[in-house]
Order: sequence, then C-alpha cells, then structure tokens
Amino acid sequence: MRNILTQRLAALVVLAAFVFSFAPVGAPVYAAYPEPVRGKRAMVASQHELASKIGADVMKRGGNAVDAAIAVGIALAVVYPEAGNIGGGGFMVIRNAKGENFAIDYREMAPKAATRDVFVDKDGNLIRGEGGSTIGYRASGVPGTLAGFDLAFRKYGSGKITWAELVRPARLLAENGYILSHRLAELAKAYREHLAKYPDSNRIFLNNGKYYQEGDLFKQPELAQTLGRIEKQGAKEFYTGQTARMIADDMKANNGLITLEDLKNYVAKERTPLKGTYRGHEIISMPPPSSGGVVMMQVLNMLEAYDIRKLQSNSAAKYHLYIEASRRAFADRAEFMADPDFANVPTFGLIDKKYAEQRRASINERKASSSRDIKFGEPAGAESMDTTHYTVVDPSGMVVSNTYTINDLYGSRVTIKGTGVLMNDEMDDFAARPGRPNLFGLVQGERNKVEGGKRPLSSMTPTIVLRKDGSVWFALGARGGPRIISAVMQSIINVIDHDMDIQEAIDAPRVHHQWLPDEVLHETYGLSPDTISILTGFGHKLATNTGNIASATGIMIDEKGVRLGAIDSRSDGLAVGF
Repeated sequence: MRNILTQRLAALVVLAAFVFSFAPVGAPVYAAYPEPVRGKRAMVASQHELASKIGADVMKRGGNAVDAAIAVGIALAVVYPEAGNIGGGGFMVIRNAKGENFAIDYREMAPKAATRDVFVDKDGNLIRGEGGSTIGYRASGVPGTLAGFDLAFRKYGSGKITWAELVRPARLLAENGYILSHRLAELAKAYREHLAKYPDSNRIFLNNGKYYQEGDLFKQPELAQTLGRIEKQGAKEFYTGQTARMIADDMKANNGLITLEDLKNYVAKERTPLKGTYRGHEIISMPPPSSGGVVMMQVLNMLEAYDIRKLQSNSAAKYHLYIEASRRAFADRAEFMADPDFANVPTFGLIDKKYAEQRRASINERKASSSRDIKFGEPAGAESMDTTHYTVVDPSGMVVSNTYTINDLYGSRVTIKGTGVLMNDEMDDFAARPGRPNLFGLVQGERNKVEGGKRPLSSMTPTIVLRKDGSVWFALGARGGPRIISAVMQSIINVIDHDMDIQEAIDAPRVHHQWLPDEVLHETYGLSPDTISILTGFGHKLATNTGNIASATGIMIDEKGVRLGAIDSRSDGLAVGF
C-alpha cells in the first residue's frame, strides 16, 4: 500500500500540472506543496489535534512552553495510547528565552530484581514472547514520565498554571471520551493478538473482541480515575499512592518485576545538554542514556567535510556518504553507549571533530564498506557520568523538544488492572543478551546489560538547532526506534544544506543504516531506480521490506519570529498555533 507521503506527493504532482496548464503567460505560478502551520506567537506540534489544542490553550492562559509540554504529554496518554503515556519514559530538552539550556532524563529504570540474564532461559537462549523483554509484565521498566514532568514543572514551569490545570484536560478526555479516528481503530485491531491476552487491555482497547470502529466514542474511565488522583495529589501519587499500590499488586500477581519499592525509588534526573555544531550552527540535544544526540553529532561531524549541498538532496552520492557515516557511528553506539551512571561513556570523545576525521578516513566515496570490517573506533578519554515526539514554542521564545515512549506500539501490551495505565516494554532496550539483536535489530554491548536501577539505552533525539547568531532556528524530534536518529539527522541536513523549510525537510524521503544488520532501509518510492542502481553498484545491500523511516514533528521560527509548525506526512497529528 502506498504510504501517506506517496499519496500526497502524487496528488501534488497532478495539482501542479493543472495549475501550470491554465496559468496565463507571464502570470506568477505558485508551488503546490504542504506548508507549515503558521502562528505569530506560539506553536504546538504533536501527533494528535486534541493534545496540540490543549497545549496551545495552556499558553493562551499564561503558561509557558514547559507547562504546555506537560499538558500535551499527559493528554497524549489518552488520545494517542499506542505511544503517548504515563506508563513509560523519555527525555525533554529545554531552551529558555535567556538562551539557557536544560535536559531532563525521565527514562525508565530497571526494577531492582532485574539481573543480567533475567531474559535468558536455562540453555542461554533469549526468552521470546510472554516472560521475555518485549511482551508481558516482566518487560516493563519503572515508568518515569510523571516524575520527569513534575521535575520540569517545579523547576521550569511558569508558576502561573497549577499542576491540576495541566492534568485536568486529559482527565476530562478520558472521562468523556473522544471520537476514534480510522487509524487508531484499525491499529488496535492490528495488535489484537497480544492485547487480547491481558484482560484490561482486551476490554479497553479491543472492546472485549467486539472492536471499536472509526467514529466510535472512546472512553477510558479507569484512566480518568487514575488521572483524577494525580490531578489532586500530584505526580507523587503515581509512585507512592493508590496507583503505585495497584501497579505493584498487579505486577506481583503476574510474575512481574516492578515492586512498590521500585516505584518509590524512581528519580528523574537533570543532565548536561549535549552540544555540537554543524556548518556553524549550534545543535543542542540529549546526552546518554540517550544515544540519539551522540550518534547524530558523529554523523554530522563526518559529513561536514563534504559539500553535501553540491551533491543535492536525493543523490546516490549523498546517500552513500550518509550511509557510511551512519555505519561507523552505530558501530560505536553498540560498543560504547549505556547509562552513564553505570558505565564509562566517552561522550565527548565520540563527538569530537578530530575523532570524526579518524572515522571518516576509511570512507571510500565510490564503494560501500562491510559492517563485518567496520568495528568500533578509539575515541579519547571516557567520562563517568513506537515513541512519540512533540515540540512547543511559547510567546517568549522558550522551546521544549520532548520525546517519550513505551517502546513498541502498545508497549508490553499490559494495562495495569483497574488503572487504565498501559505499560512499557522498555526492558528490551537493554542488551538482554549482549551481542544479540533486540526488537529493532540493534546489536548492543556489555555496557548496556540489564542491571537493577539502570536506565536502558535509547535512540530518542529531541533536538534544538540555532542560527549562527545564536537565536533558535528550529526544533524537532521523531518516533520510530533507532530510525528516529536518521529522521532527525536528515531533517537537519535538509534545512541546513538544502534550504528546505521545516515541513519540506520532515516530509522528504529518508534512508537508514544502523551498522547491523548490514542493509540500507529506504522508503517505498523514496529512491529512484537510478539511485538504487548506483547504490547497489557501490556495494550497498538495500532492504526489500521498504516502509516509512520514522515520523517527525518540528517547529521553525522564521526571521520575523513567526512560528512554523510541521507534522510528518507519514503520520497523523496537527500543529496548532496562535
């Protein structure tokens, strides 16, 4: 089936032909392509219209971008349940109007009972399905979303909006319901095999096997009650109150790992934001335990030596260089990246431009490398130390770039009894068996082994890019496992090297390579036959299972200060501004 992007492009070709055929000689002809949503003062770009409207309303009532981001995140737990969550975790990058940068790590943590071989059977093989790292009660890490939102609210909120005011819109949506889209109704059916195994998931998302249809009113009364408790008692209720006890009791009854002590001990952390440059533009992103910022900056550092603009946006030569740089950066990811509280991660060595020169030296501009031959490098000194993305810009110029996740669509498929809370399957982001591929085919090293209290490595890449004068140019992020990194990187390249606006940059075709498996993922109709032929001639193996490479959202601020919101054509959602 053709994806949304292909359909839109085909329609635009027809429309453009129509316009050209009837334009009088000498009359101006305007390009027909999707334009970003414009807002003079503020903008929210998220993957659901209702959540974006809630965030915009918070700012209209005096809240800042952090307040709005919290309200959007909690609302997405209701209207975008396959990825939006209070049962998962993520990362938030903030830049305030003074130009100060902050990063909040609210990634899930492994329960205390989790050990290196918790997902390995007696024969040393990975446990698949129920009881493994992807499905069921044991697949969940301790959720961090509400703790992260609480930290952001207390330190960086406006002080003009109460916590209750940020939770209430989501609670009312869960209580009163909202109209199901075709996509969400069909998506639940697509995941029925595992959702049906868990009583509350089966009842809530599958209507006990009767299935919801497009246009149905979808209510979540148990989630509304949970949000009601959080609205009145604050985020701590999730970790120490009735909700915490309900999570711990259901986990215990079903051989899960999370205990009440694990919930009480969860802590969101502030990290020093990761900073790098690409062609003179400062880039601000998330440090470990997110790998996204490091991998992105490594690739951009390697590409900086080439005239990417001259190679043009969809050329085989450009894609070849991008693939080779990605191959090397992902090889380093597998070896060096992990929770910096548990392992020495050479972050600054990996993003050093001199290290990029070393890695770039082995790139042949006309021949593909073999991932068997490309191993991890030797960076300088170590230091100790389905997902959804949304972006918010407020009237003061404060920017929030937030990515959070429950990992796979519908996470572990487990909804905690009586709470309406859908849990993550984030334990699969550890190296359940170092050297073996995870759900996304990523091979990870010993540093990312399972340990109690540890945060699993992530690919989330919430990012802010500045103009050369230091003002905010655009901010973005994506959903889609390790493909997130490719979506964000290529969108940045599209803006800086190819002069695209934020909507064009996000909508443009993408490729993805993650070292192992040694193949190039590309999108259906994204590469021309000639480009495929050239890449194959260089020695690249192109995957046969084409499809979308992540989906992104972003906001650009133009020279006049107008906010331009963009939602990826590969997905749904809406940018809302005023």
